[in-house]
Amino acid sequence: MRARMDSVERAGRTARGGRLAMILLCVAVLVFSGTGWAQQEVNLPAETPMAAEAQEPAGAYIADVTGNDVYIRSGPGTNFYHCGKLYRGDRVQVIKTQQGWSCIVPPPGCFSWIAMQYVSINLANPTMGIVTGSNAGVYAGSDYEEPMYSISKQVVLQRGQHVKLLSEEKDEYYKIAPPEGAYLWVSSQFLQPAESPTRTMPEGEPVTGATSPTAPAEVQIRGESELLDEYYALSKLVKEQRQKPLAEQDYAEIKEKLAEIAGNEAGGRAARYAEFTLKQVERFELAGTVAKEIELQSKELENTTAKISEARAARLAQIDNLGKFAVIGKLQSSSVYSSAVGQAQRYRVLDDSGKTICYVAPTGAAVGKDLTNLIGRKVGLVGEIKPHEATGRAFIQFTEIVPLD
Repeated sequence: MRARMDSVERAGRTARGGRLAMILLCVAVLVFSGTGWAQQEVNLPAETPMAAEAQEPAGAYIADVTGNDVYIRSGPGTNFYHCGKLYRGDRVQVIKTQQGWSCIVPPPGCFSWIAMQYVSINLANPTMGIVTGSNAGVYAGSDYEEPMYSISKQVVLQRGQHVKLLSEEKDEYYKIAPPEGAYLWVSSQFLQPAESPTRTMPEGEPVTGATSPTAPAEVQIRGESELLDEYYALSKLVKEQRQKPLAEQDYAEIKEKLAEIAGNEAGGRAARYAEFTLKQVERFELAGTVAKEIELQSKELENTTAKISEARAARLAQIDNLGKFAVIGKLQSSSVYSSAVGQAQRYRVLDDSGKTICYVAPTGAAVGKDLTNLIGRKVGLVGEIKPHEATGRAFIQFTEIVPLD
């Protein structure tokens, strides 16, 4: 009996020892696993260990973009589609970071999609829509992805919430301004925290809670958004001017406003777009100037042509019928084919190239007229054409001579 009790006691101790060993083993696994997880969370580049963690501001902050053509993506990874680009000098508001990616407030120019079936347009304000369904998904928009393939959901809206429509619909989706909570992503390697705006405040100006590191930057981002809206409105006016005839186009006021946007240091994309459009407008104005000069020259040419036509018509009106002339040409005296004694003076008639067409002599009523003032002028001769064997040319005895120039 004692032996059975000893056996049972040993078995109990063995069981308790096994359970204790199992508990210790689980604790060890959890400790080592927790160590691995902690290492994974702070896995930083070898050349700058812990640098990002030491320098990155806590919570949301403003960051400067340090590269060009930096993709804005719909999610934290290169497998997500891109929704636009950032450039050196742009600023973004970072909400959080995750595995080398920064979650940002969508910068100006970004947009989202929402299914049309969940939105009713406010007739009093056509730019605003009211969500009419429950759990309506809002998806990150991209100019490079069709709405139906834009599958990165940003936020879910409920009935009664409002969205800002961007005057475009496609494939049963409305393009809308990203609503609150609809974020995008950028690779953290292209961002660096912006300097604290409080450093640039004038001396003596009190620093209140409104001058926290994020507040001024948010105002700047809103300013850029407003400038971008103003730019789009001006761009529409440019298109309207382009529809007018060149002589009626007027860009003076538009250029002035575009120049203001282009010169705004906080303009970001709006400033770049405005600068590009300014150059386009200058080319449009140059084309208008050239068109006006051509129009003036055309009018001058028309006036000159009209005067020539009038002069020609008046001259032709003086001539009854050119067909009555035996020859038309420039009258010159003749030194080769001279007249015989007692005969009328003889002349020669030249064509436009200066070659002799024929020889002529007055007869009848034309005899005795002083033709000195007609030498070298274009004339028409009325008379009879005869061959002359001595010269091999035609010979005309004219009874009438009419100046034609």
